[in-house]
Amino acid sequence: MQRRKKYDKTKICVRCKDAQGNIVIRHTVYCKNCFTPLLIHKFRRVLEPTVNPKPDGPRRTALKPAGNLVIGFSGGLGSSVLLDLVHRCYVALDKSTMPTEGGRDHPRHERVWKKVTVCYVEVCDAFPGMDDRTDEIARFVSRYDELDFVPLRIQHAFDRTWWERIGRSTSFSDIGVDLADESLLIEPLSQTHPDPLTALRTYLSSLPTPTAIHSSIQALTRVLLLHTALQTGSSHLVLGTSLTSLAVSLISGVAQGAGFNVREESMEEWTPDPETRPAPDTVPDDGTEGARKSKEARRTVRIVRPLRDIGMKECATWAWWSHIPVVGKEKWVWPGAKPGIGTLTKDFILGLEQDYPSTVSTVVRTCGKLAPKGEVAGKCILCGRPAQRGVQEWKARISIRSQPPPPPSDSDSTDAPATPAPVVPESKANTRPSLTPYLCYPCHTTLTSRSARPVPSPWPDTAHSSVAPLPVWTEARLGTHANVGVSVADEEEIAVAKKMDQEEMKGIVNEFLCIIRS
Repeated sequence: MQRRKKYDKTKICVRCKDAQGNIVIRHTVYCKNCFTPLLIHKFRRVLEPTVNPKPDGPRRTALKPAGNLVIGFSGGLGSSVLLDLVHRCYVALDKSTMPTEGGRDHPRHERVWKKVTVCYVEVCDAFPGMDDRTDEIARFVSRYDELDFVPLRIQHAFDRTWWERIGRSTSFSDIGVDLADESLLIEPLSQTHPDPLTALRTYLSSLPTPTAIHSSIQALTRVLLLHTALQTGSSHLVLGTSLTSLAVSLISGVAQGAGFNVREESMEEWTPDPETRPAPDTVPDDGTEGARKSKEARRTVRIVRPLRDIGMKECATWAWWSHIPVVGKEKWVWPGAKPGIGTLTKDFILGLEQDYPSTVSTVVRTCGKLAPKGEVAGKCILCGRPAQRGVQEWKARISIRSQPPPPPSDSDSTDAPATPAPVVPESKANTRPSLTPYLCYPCHTTLTSRSARPVPSPWPDTAHSSVAPLPVWTEARLGTHANVGVSVADEEEIAVAKKMDQEEMKGIVNEFLCIIRS
């Protein structure tokens, strides 16, 4: 294909039609003075319709959220621009960024969120050789007034102390899952209350592929941000996902089997499970109307990505002209690691945006028109997103799984006829519960998909255990059980897989034929 020109007709700004352009956005020229209100308009156009509890209500009414606001900050370009825009438009109350309808001193132009919290999750402990940027992030956030900073670490996902500190109950057993077995059987941990850092590294070392490691880190970070939003009494969690990053998430998510959750990539509402929901007394009450509504209503966090209409080039231009230092985010790599699906997709989308920038927005708009097929059967116990009904049965029908060969017996080497193995009654079969019924399709694929080539672990010195620990919110939802430390709902079935011998299979077939003949 022949490349199009950077700009189609003229170098003059298409908005003011007077000044010479300073930036070209998808073949459209803008000057610096017109670019600022344009980007603020795109930002507010996405965020403000989601502020009120009823997003389909009138947009010109006063913005009254049901709680506070949490900004998920990673230190990258998108989150840095998001933090600056939120502070400028909703904290510092810059009059130049407000619409003039009704007067700039109109009551609806008052401060929307009474409390804004910036939450940063440090992931350096998950990968060797990464630097701890918590102090650097804290200094960056201190540039903005009236913002609370909450630092977290990725190992808090396995920390009972953190779980209790945010107001959750810790009356459950320590359990894990056998990731070496495709049945994902749940077993109790040999070590009571393992060290959170050791549990994190053991969990990551047990994952089968680099793609699984990256996807798991993203899922753990997202759930940590959601529980922090509940702790701070927030009704909204905003993420700095730009148009380019959203296209990468959509394509890589579909490649990993997350097509059922395409709509959740743009905007979603998350409600905690009753087992992991904080007590009403633990929800902070600052005396505002929003805090009282948060206690009365069902605890729901609305996840919004206000930069989903703003590309990476526009974010970089805003950061340059606004003198915003980007702390940066290191790549999640380790010695011998190979790029996963997310890394390959990012390289493809960045090259696509450089040569054909309009196609990136086309990807996002096309995915926004998709409607998931099937019904929702609850939420995934690991990532908290909706799970499709019957997807595990469908996967069991289409998947080809390799079974280990049976152990050799002494009768194979002798001339004596082999005696058939005794038929094990169903009541004595292995009835250990499996984690599979509680997982969505992408999480189940993440834990079970194997690579044809050996994958180096980020922590090869970590003692490999046959049972990998689970995040604390997963343990809290499973509860306690007499045998393995889990509780299974009465209405849910436990899938038990066992290998039958030839005589047992013949008996089942004969019984089936007798039923047909009768």
